[in-house]
Amino acid sequence: MHTIVFFDRDTIAPQIQLRAPGFEHELITHARTAPEQVIERLQGASIAITNKVVLNAELLEQLPALKLIAVSATGTDCVDKAACARLGIAVTNIRGYAVNTVPEHVFALILALRRNLIAYRQDVLAGRWQAAGQFCFFDHPIRDLAGARLGIVGAGVLGQKVAALARAFGMDTVFAEHKGAVAVREGYLAWDEVIATSDILTLHCPLTPATRGLIAMPEFRAMRRRPLIINTGRGGLVDEAALAQALEEGLISGAGFDVATQEPAPAGHPLLAIAGRPDVILTPHVAWASDEQPSWPSSAMHSRIPHRA
Repeated sequence: MHTIVFFDRDTIAPQIQLRAPGFEHELITHARTAPEQVIERLQGASIAITNKVVLNAELLEQLPALKLIAVSATGTDCVDKAACARLGIAVTNIRGYAVNTVPEHVFALILALRRNLIAYRQDVLAGRWQAAGQFCFFDHPIRDLAGARLGIVGAGVLGQKVAALARAFGMDTVFAEHKGAVAVREGYLAWDEVIATSDILTLHCPLTPATRGLIAMPEFRAMRRRPLIINTGRGGLVDEAALAQALEEGLISGAGFDVATQEPAPAGHPLLAIAGRPDVILTPHVAWASDEQPSWPSSAMHSRIPHRA
């Protein structure tokens, strides 16, 4: 019988039910797990479930019984995969579970920012409508999506679903080739062209050493159309201090972020410093968390559990 330890059950909404794996097991769940509790809680366990608890090489080397790490999300950057490969520990994740909720969140951010809904709401609450003396006022630009170019970084399931929604709005949808790529694949545009010509740029790629800091000051200065920047992927994809500077310099027209390099973002974090601006929307990593999500898939634990010498 396998002992399964779920480190951080509270990172999954309470109304979402967990489907049990189809093999004999004992499931031990913890609301949260601090780094110093990992070793103790995994003693004798063969399977670990983690959402955001970090499992690095130093920890993994002290867990000889561990055979499988099931990440209860898509991103696996919380796990040292090289160490797992060396130690014979399988790593799985969950894919395709947020194909509606994340793209819809992306467009909620895009529409709110593109039409300046936050700014107009703040004005109404401040009495600007009454002061206008007429049925409307025009203090902030309102831009349609039809005809605008949406640059998408990442052509996986979520990127493709975002593209489908964008086409329904009549947008010009393009996928960015890898940054620094020599050749441009069919169906993609060169990275530099997407950066220079997009009216909105949305990120749907994993966080890896190659994508960390993917969007930084050189990219912001190359953005000729002052785009909106939408990030529902990973916080580390964007240099957040550079993002704040780009907003101050008027290089971009707004930012909609659901992720940060540190979560929760601590006091003084660059995103919190700009979160009160009407051209910024910051949400607490909930793009994936709609109530319509089905029971949480156990597919991440149905892969072959390897023998570990």
